[in-house]
Amino acid sequence: MRKSLFLATAATAMLFASGSPESAFAAKKAKAPAAPKFFTEKEKATGAKYHPEIMKEFGGAWESPQTSYVVRVGKKIAFQSGLAAKESDFTVTLLNSPVNNAFAIEGGYVYITRQLVALCNSEAEMAGVLGHEVGHTGARHSKKRQSNARLASILGVGGTILGAVLGDNGGLIGALGGFAKEYSGTVAQLFSLSYSRKQEEEADDLGIQYLSKAGYDPLALSSMLTSLALQTQVDQAAAGHLGGPMPEWASTHPDPAKRVARAATGAAKYPKSSVRNADAHYTAINGMLFDDDPKEGVIEGQDFIHPVLKLKFSVPTGYGMANSSSAVQVNGSGGKALFQTAAYSGDKTAYVAAAFKAIAGENQQITPSAITETTVNGIPAFSSTADVQTQQGQVRVTVYAYEFATNQAFHFTAINPVNTSPFDTMFKSVSRITQAEAAAVKPRKLQVVKVAKNDTVATLAAKMAYKSLQTERFRALNGLSGTATVKVGQKVKIVTY
Repeated sequence: MRKSLFLATAATAMLFASGSPESAFAAKKAKAPAAPKFFTEKEKATGAKYHPEIMKEFGGAWESPQTSYVVRVGKKIAFQSGLAAKESDFTVTLLNSPVNNAFAIEGGYVYITRQLVALCNSEAEMAGVLGHEVGHTGARHSKKRQSNARLASILGVGGTILGAVLGDNGGLIGALGGFAKEYSGTVAQLFSLSYSRKQEEEADDLGIQYLSKAGYDPLALSSMLTSLALQTQVDQAAAGHLGGPMPEWASTHPDPAKRVARAATGAAKYPKSSVRNADAHYTAINGMLFDDDPKEGVIEGQDFIHPVLKLKFSVPTGYGMANSSSAVQVNGSGGKALFQTAAYSGDKTAYVAAAFKAIAGENQQITPSAITETTVNGIPAFSSTADVQTQQGQVRVTVYAYEFATNQAFHFTAINPVNTSPFDTMFKSVSRITQAEAAAVKPRKLQVVKVAKNDTVATLAAKMAYKSLQTERFRALNGLSGTATVKVGQKVKIVTY
């Protein structure tokens, strides 16, 4: 969560979709794919126009020891697409984001987050991720989806805090189910909104093709999808189990196992290769920042602590959090909430009204109650509620705000069933922290270690710098599904402070 005003960033780049493993490979002799066409001058101009806006939304490129490595591999795999005359025609950006995400826009602009780089267990797996995204642009999928995305943006679908809970007429629907994720009608979404199952499969196929052309093991994409499926389960559990946010690169995935199998079947079409460059990848990522950047706040168990803003709060037992560049999401079976900021000039009425307007969008009216003022841990606080009818019944929307200075305020926007109060303790938990408490917040980092003689999944997982889901996190980070074990001498990743 950044100190400045938050910009929702919903580059819903890759969507897990159920599909038959043999659906694209049933024919004994597949037809040769049409030769790719170079990006047109118009496509290049479009990409160049939107690239600065995307960089602004994501806080710019992450300059780190890993940057040159990611850019080099990204350009190498992108060049296999045949969409440009030379590698330098592609712009590959490593983003400082704790969300597992990657996407591409037309004109040769490709993006991947440091978190997704860390999840990869080899150079080939990372190349497969990037190849998939370039495949979307090579197949011109965004052109087939942009009309829907622009319509969604105009209507406010995804352009408001409630995101996808807004219907075509702007009415609030399904609030409790849809509030778990942040969406936006921003630039990245125009190029990557809700690819269809067929388009995802086509991008998988192209990604595998690019891997083979680059000399990598074409099975690498399948193993990467395995890791991502495991990480999705972890993120859902950490976010409160029910309706929690998942990696952007893994949205709507009814049956990821079938997709893993399908990718493996597709890889069998190409010459076998054992090139994964795992050691090079481990060397490159060893010591890199992992998970939340303390500059945007960190999640520690049930607590969110922001050392720059000097604040903290706690969520109820059974609820989970997910920190992003735009807000802290709070999720659980009893309701959903976001913690964020907005412009504040000291006018409490205007601040609350703007928060409700953001919830409703342009096409929905919400009538909030009169503002109630109080203090929370010495901080001036003010709140208002509104009951809204949805398809799933009546829900209560609460805006609970805190004045940290005459020109700075933060607020929760919460949704829960009427006649319930799941967030009362959370609202009352917001407090300032001391300089000493802020200094005590340490970043997490990725550490690559060799499995020793007496090491097991359990002993290695116990070293993970988390208070919960240690084993699940370790398995996902290392692509260890089911009952897979570790071997002496094997390199694995752990997360430390």
